[in-house]
Amino acid sequence: MAGQSYSIFSVLREALRGHSGWGPAWREAEPKPRYDAIIVGGGGHGLATAYYLARHYGIRDVAVLEKGWIGSGNVGRNTTIVRSNYLLPGNIPFYETSMKLWEGLEQDLNYNAMVSQRGILNLYHSDAQRDAYARRGNAMRLHGVDAELLDSAQVRRMYPWLDYDNARFPIKGGLLQRRAGTVRHDAVAWGYARAADRLGVDIVQNCEVTGFRIEGGRCTGVETTRGAIGAGKVGLACAGNSSRVAAMAGLTLPIESHVLQAFVSEAVKPVIDGVMTFGAGHFYISQSDKGGLVFGGDIDGYNSYAQRGNLPVVEDVLEGGMALMPRIGRVRLLRSWGGIMDMSMDGSPIIDRTPVDGLYLNAGWCYGGFKATPASGLCFAHLLARDEPHADARAYRLDRFASGHMIDEKGVGNQPNLH
Repeated sequence: MAGQSYSIFSVLREALRGHSGWGPAWREAEPKPRYDAIIVGGGGHGLATAYYLARHYGIRDVAVLEKGWIGSGNVGRNTTIVRSNYLLPGNIPFYETSMKLWEGLEQDLNYNAMVSQRGILNLYHSDAQRDAYARRGNAMRLHGVDAELLDSAQVRRMYPWLDYDNARFPIKGGLLQRRAGTVRHDAVAWGYARAADRLGVDIVQNCEVTGFRIEGGRCTGVETTRGAIGAGKVGLACAGNSSRVAAMAGLTLPIESHVLQAFVSEAVKPVIDGVMTFGAGHFYISQSDKGGLVFGGDIDGYNSYAQRGNLPVVEDVLEGGMALMPRIGRVRLLRSWGGIMDMSMDGSPIIDRTPVDGLYLNAGWCYGGFKATPASGLCFAHLLARDEPHADARAYRLDRFASGHMIDEKGVGNQPNLH
């Protein structure tokens, strides 16, 4: 049956029965004529929102509408990194809340999401970069977040095979957050879907939203490929498709859509036991449990809704990898994929009400979408339930771009392609 609990006892019982008793993780729900709340988008953020609406706020008459299948979007197309090593006060509390939720996620959902707190190390290659990392680390610690500034000798003890003296960009140290790490991306989607379903949420796959029902300035439901569905409130959690979906309601969002490519190599023996970023270029890498090196870099510079990228970015990412660790030049690239990033004007997200009454927005996650999944769901659920922002998401206002209260984490201004 669907929704059964997982435990050592159920595993042993099914082992003795030839594993014949396992049922679907969640129901294949048919849409009802109306719900108290509809979440448009069955990715990590949408599923987490539905789960926390039911779990924390008692709102269980909820539907999650997904145009494809659960896990087909960005939640299954990322490099699995989770962290809270941010600098600005608008971001640090939010991502630290997410980090704390990651730490208890498996117990909360009764699902093995393979949370691995293996740490993240941001390498620096100059005195100026060291000072910038010291500032970030101090900001983190002032908010109660763990951070350690390491010199080259300390980094060398962690990764003795890196080139510390003779490389084009010699490694002088790094900023370490030990509680950061990786989580199995597919398992996050499956775990939230299963947990939400057990609380009564309807998860409706292959149900694309084609329009909104707006009466007297208020959103009263959606039009879908499976018919019209009424709703008390509608929340948008559509990631890279946020602009297209919001346009159906007459909204123009301060968002551009770009492709972010990710790569995985053939399986090799253990090389990297944590997550590492290259300070002289945009390159990040970790190693999966299967042995593949998982890595990525910058977004493609042009706007696109395609879940694939182009060769110039592939070349740029691989050049960054070779500059950091030339040994990967012998490793064969196994596959690559692309996710559609909803790049906001300042590189930080939006969790807010829209000008259309009853319509709410969760978007603009840029590179930070996966690591934000638990806190995003919790804060969006709070907004939908209480009609006021969660304390950790008060800075993520939609109108901040008009009022000038931008949260420019990277300091590159209002250029989405640079965040």
